[in-house]
Amino acid sequence: MASIACTPPSPAPGETPGPRERARGAMLGLAVGDALGAPAENLRPSEIRARWGRITGYVSERPCGTDDTEYAIFSGLLLARHGSALTPAHVESAWHEWIADRAEGPFRGAGFSERGTLENLRRGLAAPISAQHRHAWSDGLAMRAAPFGVFAAGRPGEAARLVAIDGSVSHDGEGIHGGRAVAAGVAAAMAGATPAVVIASALAVVPEDSWTARSLRRAVTVAHRGERAVRSAVVIGGYPWTDLAPEAVALAFGAYAAADGDFRAAVLTAVNMGRDADTTAAVAGALAGATQGISAIPADWAAAIGPARGRCLPSMAGHHVLDVAELLVPEEGGKWGAGVILPGSLPKGVREVARATAPQGAGDEAAAGPGDGLPSDEAAEHLPAALPPACRAGEPPAALPAGPGGRAAREPGPLVGAGNTGQQDGEGRA
Repeated sequence: MASIACTPPSPAPGETPGPRERARGAMLGLAVGDALGAPAENLRPSEIRARWGRITGYVSERPCGTDDTEYAIFSGLLLARHGSALTPAHVESAWHEWIADRAEGPFRGAGFSERGTLENLRRGLAAPISAQHRHAWSDGLAMRAAPFGVFAAGRPGEAARLVAIDGSVSHDGEGIHGGRAVAAGVAAAMAGATPAVVIASALAVVPEDSWTARSLRRAVTVAHRGERAVRSAVVIGGYPWTDLAPEAVALAFGAYAAADGDFRAAVLTAVNMGRDADTTAAVAGALAGATQGISAIPADWAAAIGPARGRCLPSMAGHHVLDVAELLVPEEGGKWGAGVILPGSLPKGVREVARATAPQGAGDEAAAGPGDGLPSDEAAEHLPAALPPACRAGEPPAALPAGPGGRAAREPGPLVGAGNTGQQDGEGRA
């Protein structure tokens, strides 16, 4: 299968990455984090240490992405087809065309939220009723949210609006909040925002009193104390399901904050905290990849990421995250640019739209929701009261030094996180 996926020349040391480098960093960072975190999914830190010591790289012989990468590709292709004109009807149609009405892969649509959505769609239910299932609060939207931040670079409000439309088919409540936070954070990072402003941008698009916002504030407030403090501040001790969006999103942002945006440190911090490690590392990788660009991703980590294998979504087999990045990154002469060679593996509808001569993304500004754009320093000052002062001021967080360098548990098993003091007051329990 032809693919344009390849690692571009790295920016010179100290050179600010451009939009393409950030877009490729976000998408490849997601896939790398997913592959690194997959073996540690649903494990406690003590179990990780017993098996591998501290994970510092791939621990599987054939590292590859999971449902996180394949659903991110799915959402990226959907967004490339419709742009800011995306509607719930478009999303529902794509779920039918590319997933529900096709033969399933060995993972049968992946996590509980996806399974519930597919069952509802096959019963003839439409959005938002299709999202009324027991796992609408999962991190299944957060794991596929990065492409929306890449597309709406520098416009967190628009990224949050679009990902909520995507999520209306499969998620509700805290599940939507988690996706909005991730999309907005990536959009801010794509514009070169500091980690503090990235975090503030994420918090600005979710309700202040939501479980997601409270968990995220707790995580980044203690991030300077390391991964154990982040995990204890967020994880509900003894709760068996690891795909809680408020937990996974907070762990990812906590890892990103603890690393001060450094790619390697952010991803490894997320991986070694366990829980839904493929998703938390994928989100941390997308945030840090957008912040630092593709050159920050270690070459051996990047080289292991090939086209999706379609184990979760057979329709996504053969697609590469870097191909999707090319479709989403702003370029001169239209969304895809005249010089981009479109991979033959892309769905016909996407290729036709990409080759159209009309400028892409027209009307994006008019479609942007209220509060779009990066938070100003003044606004950041008043966003999260629990953030360290440096973060609230929109300055590089001096209090957050660089850190050390699955989907849900599919069957009820041993209690994950048992013995962790975590959150003992029951706040945020369903």
